[in-house]
Amino acid sequence: MRPRSYPTQYSDKVMRPVSVYEMEAIAEANLDYATYHYVAGGSEDEYTLRANVEAYRRVRLRRRVMVDVSHIDTSLTLLGHELDSPILLSQTTKNGVVPNGDRVSAVAAHESNIIYCISNPLGWMDELYRKQQAPVWWGATLGHIAKPLAQSWARRQEDAGATGILVTVDHPYTANRDRNIRNRYGNYRAGVLRPVIPSVTWDYLEWLRSGSSLPIIVKGILTPEDAVLAADAGAAAISVSNHGGRALDGAMPTLMALPDVVDALGGRIPVLIDGGIRRGADILKALALGATAVLLGRAYVWGLAAFGQIGVQRVVDLLRAELEVSMALAGMPDLASIDRNLVRLPWEP
Repeated sequence: MRPRSYPTQYSDKVMRPVSVYEMEAIAEANLDYATYHYVAGGSEDEYTLRANVEAYRRVRLRRRVMVDVSHIDTSLTLLGHELDSPILLSQTTKNGVVPNGDRVSAVAAHESNIIYCISNPLGWMDELYRKQQAPVWWGATLGHIAKPLAQSWARRQEDAGATGILVTVDHPYTANRDRNIRNRYGNYRAGVLRPVIPSVTWDYLEWLRSGSSLPIIVKGILTPEDAVLAADAGAAAISVSNHGGRALDGAMPTLMALPDVVDALGGRIPVLIDGGIRRGADILKALALGATAVLLGRAYVWGLAAFGQIGVQRVVDLLRAELEVSMALAGMPDLASIDRNLVRLPWEP
């Protein structure tokens, strides 16, 4: 595991925001009205969007004291890769709000020594490899790939250097996103059924696996039943996700869904989580409920829209530092010491 690579010095402007929320405010000022709401918005009444964040606020931590926390270790091994923190950058089309946003975010991930999942793996990844700017690990994300093309698509990603394929499974249709419809953003229209990949079933994973030896990470799981089906179908890991509140409105928040999913899998495969993570303490709560690592979405896009590559790095640094402080104050010197005894859940009896 190579040492962390921080910028030698952030500019005063980049240092000014001291939280993800403050980074969002700067991003909002940089973006036009409709684009900001495209990134910030969810589907319909946005119940799930708000619930993702609120779930973290409702969970309480049972801190321990008189523990030696002189050294805080956030390192872990995930799918064979040694990482120095349980923070990953998720794929998202929202990073397209700035020119070359996907590529810029990939370079930021490399500089931060973290995993990055690419939404549109294009030829520029080869260039990043030649320049030694490619992320430590990157996951090519399944887009609108029809079954007959799945095998060759997976093989091309492996040949290009990908070390994982992240499959988003909770987006068979694009939901009604009222903010986008109201602002006439893109081609969003009210009451229109817009299919994405509505015919995908679990045998799709077999198609991908037959075309590549890469581990498959299934993103979009909310129930223990689907978690078990994903593992049975050969998933190497799953991500508990509700598409950031942008798919089915009213779906349960990811943090609430996490414990049942973890229990159902019983340690068979790693469990990731995304949605609503804004603080290092949020990451600590997710880890306590059984997550192996977290995927950031909007949080790093705010940094991208605020300051570009260095903004993404600043968001990662902020959350990593907050996680370390939270672990120290909770009496948790390393990830192995974190378990469910650390939290109390308001939705449990």
